[in-house]
Amino acid sequence: MDVTAKADSAAQLRGAGLRVTSARVAILETLRFARHLTAEEVAGKVRERVGHVSSQAVYEALNALTDTGLLRRIEPAGSPARYESRVGDNHHHLVCRSCGAVADVDCAVGHAPCLEPANAAGFAVDEADVIYWGLCPACQAA
Repeated sequence: MDVTAKADSAAQLRGAGLRVTSARVAILETLRFARHLTAEEVAGKVRERVGHVSSQAVYEALNALTDTGLLRRIEPAGSPARYESRVGDNHHHLVCRSCGAVADVDCAVGHAPCLEPANAAGFAVDEADVIYWGLCPACQAA
């Protein structure tokens, strides 16, 4: 792991008021380079980096990192929760109905109609979570 990247991850953790641990640093680094991983996929990659880490420790760290806004959890219907480090930009996702592949898609450019529901029921809306469903290029070709 690059020393600068490790220091950046440690600074992010401190900035969010979290204790710096090797597992948390490894989680941030893993999700910096791979997106839309399940908790089990994250755990496997973290173990490759730091050795033994319990699944419970990974789940707790993912929850803490999500709660502080360092990570984002997405939950496509019928799929386990997935995690990513792209946060704060209100992007959306494309999900393949066949293989489950997930890809990022930017929000509408300019005026973002997805942030203005027909009836907000008194809520102050600040984010929309849109998931587009279809078939990825590989599944279309199959």
